[in-house]
Amino acid sequence: MASGQPRVDIRRAGDRGASTTDWLQSRHSFSFADYYDPANTHHGLLLVNNDDVVAPGAGFDTHPHRDMEIVTWVLSGQLAHADSMGNSGVIYPGLAQRMSAGTGVEHSEKNGSASEPVHFVQMWVLPDTAGVTPSYQQQEIELTDTLTPIASGAVDAAVTLHNRNATLYGARLRPGDSVELPQARYVHLFVARGAVTLDGAGPLAEGDAARLTDAGGRVTADTDAEILVWEMNAGLGGA
Repeated sequence: MASGQPRVDIRRAGDRGASTTDWLQSRHSFSFADYYDPANTHHGLLLVNNDDVVAPGAGFDTHPHRDMEIVTWVLSGQLAHADSMGNSGVIYPGLAQRMSAGTGVEHSEKNGSASEPVHFVQMWVLPDTAGVTPSYQQQEIELTDTLTPIASGAVDAAVTLHNRNATLYGARLRPGDSVELPQARYVHLFVARGAVTLDGAGPLAEGDAARLTDAGGRVTADTDAEILVWEMNAGLGGA
């Protein structure tokens, strides 16, 4: 890990960028779509952390991606996926999904229910190498009160990433449960549900995030909570 001054940057849910339509409520941790802040484009290797709620029967029509590792984690409801590689199916809570866009792929994402909204977090990191063959992977995984690898290019995880410096962990915590964050060049903690306290930084509510640089820390649940944690041992350009 590169040596530097430890830093913890707290980002509140209400300060995120937003895209809102009659069928979509999307909150952007980083610059995305019509929300652009040149001082908020990424943390480490993480370029996108979108917290989306899609209305029943609606969703994103077919659109292209390339050279991006896209991880989708459903919190509630059902997300129907279809892509130009021939993959189709429904993503639900507890199913890790990764799509490597590589040289280019098109996909659609629709609410798989006609009556209930779907709530999911979608996260993007760059691959180590541009121009890989597009691929798709999904795997069931059960989160516990310890950090469990959901997606990684460094350790065994439910799904793999084409980036050897990035790992996404998840945990479901009950009040009083605590976990130690990785000590890494960059760490991104996102409170997907509930409320927690980060030692030295204070309370974090649902939708809040902590961006840690050359730092770790202990997270303790104040309520039933679900957290998503990126451990990144390099940044863009290897920084």
